[in-house]
Amino acid sequence: MQAAPLGPPRGLLPGAWIIAHREIRDQLRDWRILVPIIALTLFFPGLMNFTARQAMDFVAEYDAPIIAERLGPFLLMVIGFFPISISLVIALESFAGERERLSLEPLLATPLSDSQLYLGKMIASLLPPLGAAYLGIGVYLFGLWRSIGWTAPAPLLAQILILTTAQAVVMVSGAVVISSQTTSVRAANLLASFIIVPVSQLIIGESLIMFWGRYTVLWFIVVALLLVAAVLTRVGLHLFNRQELLAREIDVLDLRWLARTLWRAFRDGARTPREGYAGVIRRTLPALKPTAALMALALTAAVIVGVRLAPEYPLPLDGELLESMPQTLVAQFEHFGLMSVGGWWWILRTNLSAVALATVLGMFSFGVAAVILLMAPVAIVGYLAGSLALAGQNAPLYILGLVVPHGTLEVPAALLAGAAVLRLGLAGVSLPRGTSLGEAWLTSLAEWARVFVGLVVPLLFAAALLEVFVTPRVAVLLLGG
Repeated sequence: MQAAPLGPPRGLLPGAWIIAHREIRDQLRDWRILVPIIALTLFFPGLMNFTARQAMDFVAEYDAPIIAERLGPFLLMVIGFFPISISLVIALESFAGERERLSLEPLLATPLSDSQLYLGKMIASLLPPLGAAYLGIGVYLFGLWRSIGWTAPAPLLAQILILTTAQAVVMVSGAVVISSQTTSVRAANLLASFIIVPVSQLIIGESLIMFWGRYTVLWFIVVALLLVAAVLTRVGLHLFNRQELLAREIDVLDLRWLARTLWRAFRDGARTPREGYAGVIRRTLPALKPTAALMALALTAAVIVGVRLAPEYPLPLDGELLESMPQTLVAQFEHFGLMSVGGWWWILRTNLSAVALATVLGMFSFGVAAVILLMAPVAIVGYLAGSLALAGQNAPLYILGLVVPHGTLEVPAALLAGAAVLRLGLAGVSLPRGTSLGEAWLTSLAEWARVFVGLVVPLLFAAALLEVFVTPRVAVLLLGG
């Protein structure tokens, strides 16, 4: 009697664990992986322990115990980060390395589903370095307890562990996406800069937050990291296809294809500028409704945050200063030559540069960094309004005179730019069937360019004119002078 053919294991996680178990077993046999993990787990905590003792002894001489209190949590985070950096190397090698070792085809010939294969690789890339990170944190805490008697509060320790886990998941999920879409380890390592640079900047930001003692802010970072990890995992599962992976021969940069695809998507079938504008209004703007709604919520939240920060960081406002504000504003504009064509060009260039920077940052953060950057000016306006209200002034009147004239155009420009960048950043999350990641991204980039050229630039053009030639005079008219 002939045996029935074996099918894929039932359930996503059991099948994924088959691959993960195989990969982890091979990793534990490879000295090139074990030696860095052991060194970072045992040697590095000892080095940080010595550093902590020396730093605490130094600050004690100058009676600055608060620095010592903040140094412990910071070094805890660093101890956890270095072992999980190994996970990036393992994840980048997950599929690209299998291809170079000629072991990819037998792996893909298994009855496991694409999702099981992909998640198995992710789990295998994540668990050993993450276990090493936990062990390193434990060794460091034990050393601190033995040397200076310092113990981490339970909530802080839980926060560091969760933050370390979230960072590891983000790095692994992003690296596995890169590895599955490249044909060599060298190409994967080059593309890894799109992961290493943002995560390094995030570590710097987290260190500043820790030294300021704003530990509650770290929970927001944890939530943001988990959301990014979920998006990256979804992108990877959506893109991973064993047939396409086997058919991909070599990564070729076809500049002509890129230019043709981008230009065709930018024109969107239009033959004249008039038809192009009609397409932006009729097709592009309706497609931006979901991201525009998110951007509107973000800008509203920025105003609320700014208002709530006013009591915490009060401005030294007095009646005399406020009464002379309109005249001072006009005098400063005239002194620096801003109430002229040169001033208009400077403001326009500054605003366009801010939007361009937000776009570049948004490409590497699913639009999140762009939203934060565009929220900052709105939060400042909310902070100014809250500070004026605390000083007993008519805050709406000041906002009406100082912000509204040009803000009526700048805010819609920021809203449209942010919505387009968000859509660009999320281009790979939900790809249409039969569309590659490159095509979807180029289409979204062309969509952003249509919005930028057709709507954002004209709005900022007119807003700069209002800010230079209208706002100072409206301020003087409404606020006295």
